[in-house]
Amino acid sequence: MEKSFYSNYIVLIFSILSISVFLIGCTPIENPIKFPQGTFPDSVINMADINSEYDDYNMALPTLYGYSPIIFSSNRRSSGGQFDLEQASISFIFDQTNGSFSLEADMTDDAFLDRLITKAKTPGNDFGPYRLYSSLDGFEYLLLSSVNGDGNLDLFYLKNRPAYNSSLPEVDGPYPIKLFNTNSDDAYICFDSDLDSAFFVTNKDGNFDIFLQKRPAEKDIASWFNLNYAISTKVDIVNSSSEDKCPMVFKKIMVFTSNRPGGLGGYDLYYSVFKNGKWNSPVNLGPGINTLSDEYRPVIGYHPDFTNLFMMFSSNRPGGKGGFDLYFTGVEFPEK
Repeated sequence: MEKSFYSNYIVLIFSILSISVFLIGCTPIENPIKFPQGTFPDSVINMADINSEYDDYNMALPTLYGYSPIIFSSNRRSSGGQFDLEQASISFIFDQTNGSFSLEADMTDDAFLDRLITKAKTPGNDFGPYRLYSSLDGFEYLLLSSVNGDGNLDLFYLKNRPAYNSSLPEVDGPYPIKLFNTNSDDAYICFDSDLDSAFFVTNKDGNFDIFLQKRPAEKDIASWFNLNYAISTKVDIVNSSSEDKCPMVFKKIMVFTSNRPGGLGGYDLYYSVFKNGKWNSPVNLGPGINTLSDEYRPVIGYHPDFTNLFMMFSSNRPGGKGGFDLYFTGVEFPEK
């Protein structure tokens, strides 16, 4: 009888434990990920750790990853005189549990970028770096505008095989972009996403305007650049009677800078949407980005895990380190 009691008791305890384990196993564990996709904040972030008391602008970065190398133009090494290219990096952390975003920007000493920048350096000012990879020929390109022997800005290109790990490929160039260069100032070149159209600015008609040149399908980038000069098409709808400069195209969006009337002051940033086969009338990006000071050379790009785009630009607004500083912000463009 006593043995039977203890046997039943043990069975009862075991049953209770089994039920408890079962219930615990069936209790859903709360998913800590509240934000499966990130959103770049629409506040404007000063990238203070790479800015200086001098002018820092013209950043090149098409895609943002967790860690991304960048190249920009600065006159810090000459204490406000000549502009040369500098290298840095951007990294960020997005917390999927609470949605917080933090951005870090640091000066770097990458061996390949040092080789590329050294090769690109000229005796005069070097502006508007723009980097791209071309699947047409397997080369990476660095495009920029530099002062030529006559004192005008010309467009140049350098090219190299992609750098992998510790390999340091040779860099060819700089070579003049014969197709676009005039006897005036030619600068700020960029491509569309398909690499079939190039946009740049020139003041050959007086003020700076944005122009377009379409690449023939049978030509790779370098062989196209080396063709003899050809007249480019003015993108009339985005231009004005004022200075219109620094175009940057991402898919169906073009951003650029202009000092046209109606802005907030100085140079403002504008955008235009490509729809129904043409660029639509430009829209001012508004007081969240533009100020009474100058906003210059916008660059837009994306991260596949984020719901919006990011934009980097330069401004000499109050509150920076001095001169033009580099800034970062999240942006959305209504495609209408």
